[in-house]
Amino acid sequence: MIFADLHIHSKYSRATSPDMNMKNLSHWAKIKGLGLMGTGDMTHPKWLQEIKSTVSEDSGILHCNGTDFILSGEISLIYTAAGKVRKVHLVILSPGFEVTDQINSWLLKKGRIDYDGRPIFGFSCIEFMDAVASISKDIAVIPAHIWTPHFSLFGSNSGFDSIEECFEDKIKYVTALETGLSSDPAMNRKISMIDNYPLVSFSDSHSLWRIGRECTVLGVEDLTYKNIINAIKNKIRFTVEVDPSYGKYHFDGHRACNICIDPVNTINNKMCPKCKKPLTIGVLHRVEELADRKQPKNVPDFKTMLPLQEILSLVYSLGTGTKTITSKYNGLIQKYGSEFNILMQSDLSSMEDKKLAGVLMKNRFGKIFVEPGYDGVYGKPAMESEQKTLRNLL
Repeated sequence: MIFADLHIHSKYSRATSPDMNMKNLSHWAKIKGLGLMGTGDMTHPKWLQEIKSTVSEDSGILHCNGTDFILSGEISLIYTAAGKVRKVHLVILSPGFEVTDQINSWLLKKGRIDYDGRPIFGFSCIEFMDAVASISKDIAVIPAHIWTPHFSLFGSNSGFDSIEECFEDKIKYVTALETGLSSDPAMNRKISMIDNYPLVSFSDSHSLWRIGRECTVLGVEDLTYKNIINAIKNKIRFTVEVDPSYGKYHFDGHRACNICIDPVNTINNKMCPKCKKPLTIGVLHRVEELADRKQPKNVPDFKTMLPLQEILSLVYSLGTGTKTITSKYNGLIQKYGSEFNILMQSDLSSMEDKKLAGVLMKNRFGKIFVEPGYDGVYGKPAMESEQKTLRNLL
């Protein structure tokens, strides 16, 4: 089995850490316990050149300082279909530099690719799928974070109500669906139209410590690009998920007014109770709109847990980026080997801090309460002593 995070961003994407370079990504992959990373941003000329100058390649697998990568990127498509403006993000996986160069050559005919790691274009998903098919059958296309309100396949603000509506006869080229932070496989399996699609989870990380916060565990031993894509289609062992409430768009809400609302209370009124402007309709609401089952069926295996830094921040009531939390994090990594070892399998009975050990065990079984995120605001993990108060605010 291999833990894979194939959707990240480089230092060339907007709002991304300048530390997101190949050397650091390789280092942090080991810290996290990831066996395979996506490069992210393969469409950006400067980043692609850095990748080429840093790695060796074999069967579509890139090797950098002991970490394996495959070429990946994300594009943003903004266009009009059926009288509505659509905004859809797509993750692209490429079998090698030659194919990536061909993808970028085609994109250059449509616009610029040098201003952002996730470039924006005005063509449709259908047109892009046509281009992919003409370039290489080995390119994988995965609709990104399919439920987020503003830029996704099913987004409440700009998405579609079905996969067929978005891709029409090019639907056969869709490799898998990325569920995003604000949903999990059980939520997705309330919707029968996506039953036949593999569900993947990746971090969409813009900073080093967030890589691997969600990932997909693949049943593959001989690491080649083709085997990776086959594993995504047929051999996903399980996915690692954050609690959907941790995601930035789980509940309905209006950030400007500090309003977060359970969607059961917004079915008939989607306006902010303070300013009377439209609420941002969250993922839970949108899933229920499209659900054709009361209960999920055929739910693939997944494990729910929060990142280690979030647990440390919760236990010690300090920010994730503080020196104290960083020091404690590094000490645990040094002792236990990797974050996934700590989160999933290490024996914690001998840990000196029994409170931390207890919270880590609850996290291992998805038992940490999270105040739901909304309208771009991350959810907030809470200790049991705080839960009653937080629930009263929802």
